[in-house]
Amino acid sequence: MAGHGLRLLVQATYFVLIARALGAEGLGAFMGVVALVNIASPFAGLGIGNLLIKNVSRNAGLFACCWGNALLVTFVSASVLFVLVLAFWYLVLAASVPGSLVLVVAVSDLFFGRLVDVSGQAYMAFQRLNRTAQFQVMLSSLRFAAALLFLTFSPGHRPVDWSLYYLGGTVITALIAAALVSCELGSPKLALERIRPEMKEGFYFATGLSAQGIYNDIDKTMLVRLSTLGAAGIYAAAYRLIDVAFLPVRSLLWAAYARFFQHGVAGLQGTLGFAKRLLPLAGGYGLAVGAGLFIAAPLVPLVLGADYGETVEAVRWLALLPFLKAVHDFAADSLTGAGFQGQRSCVQVLVAVTNVGLNFWLIPIYSWRGAAWASLLSDGLLAVALWVMAWCLARRTQGQPAGNSPPLANP
Repeated sequence: MAGHGLRLLVQATYFVLIARALGAEGLGAFMGVVALVNIASPFAGLGIGNLLIKNVSRNAGLFACCWGNALLVTFVSASVLFVLVLAFWYLVLAASVPGSLVLVVAVSDLFFGRLVDVSGQAYMAFQRLNRTAQFQVMLSSLRFAAALLFLTFSPGHRPVDWSLYYLGGTVITALIAAALVSCELGSPKLALERIRPEMKEGFYFATGLSAQGIYNDIDKTMLVRLSTLGAAGIYAAAYRLIDVAFLPVRSLLWAAYARFFQHGVAGLQGTLGFAKRLLPLAGGYGLAVGAGLFIAAPLVPLVLGADYGETVEAVRWLALLPFLKAVHDFAADSLTGAGFQGQRSCVQVLVAVTNVGLNFWLIPIYSWRGAAWASLLSDGLLAVALWVMAWCLARRTQGQPAGNSPPLANP
């Protein structure tokens, strides 16, 4: 919470600076590209970081080989995704955003951003959340420094120029984080024979995270294509405020993630019991912060600038999302901890497909309001579907061995 609180302050500050400098259209172009890359980035690693947490939280002796395999798989898969993202830009977005912007953001988030994430997951496996939080604060702080440099030395304030400073902050954080992991937790070792047997479960993790990226972020990219850059900027600014408001719940989920695997030894009864102890706090916060956002929304243009007048209405449309996200995220982690990641991913993929269909239908008619409707419907559907699935599986598996695989032995 302390780490996310500091990150919240730093992130909000540099976001205001960048939003004012780029304007609604420039912010829309940049956030549309970031959203596109975020959909692909979970496959940069194929879920290897989640497997690292699962295996090491149960058997610390596996760390060296899990860390080495994570670095290798992340680099190889990110290279493939980099080519695919550029191909998608050429086929779909070439008329809307420059290729140089896509290239720089893809390098930043597919390679170095994922390295920051995996480094944080290495410490999560040992429940050393202080380091994980420090990496996120470091990333936000360096991007804040990058924003100051951008405002000082880039008079044109173009999105492409900002992406280069954005890349610099990410690279420095990634190199420091990976070095600390190797020095404090152990040097990486390759155990190639372990990669293939775990790829099925890793693919489930990656698919679930990518589906999550789709129903969270694809609307921003689709607004760039199906509406205007200005509409994309207005919606992206509102959604970023929702993300910032949700950070306390996300920090609670991060802190609890490894424990879901430990409670998962007892099956879904164990993970659901753990989730039900945390959900009232997170859900209550989601409702309270949503009400606060609804009331305080008129302050947004005073902070971000006159370009963002419509963001007031957008924030109010999206104010229910922190509550919906809290509800479905605890159900999702309960399924994962008990070994039902495949079922979780299937539900997330179905909701992602539904979200894309709704956006194709609603955005051309209602612009960002259509995207807001699609988000609310998708998150609500996800909350209901995941809790119904968890309840049904818990009844079906009551008294049976847990669905997750047994702890792996030392190599």
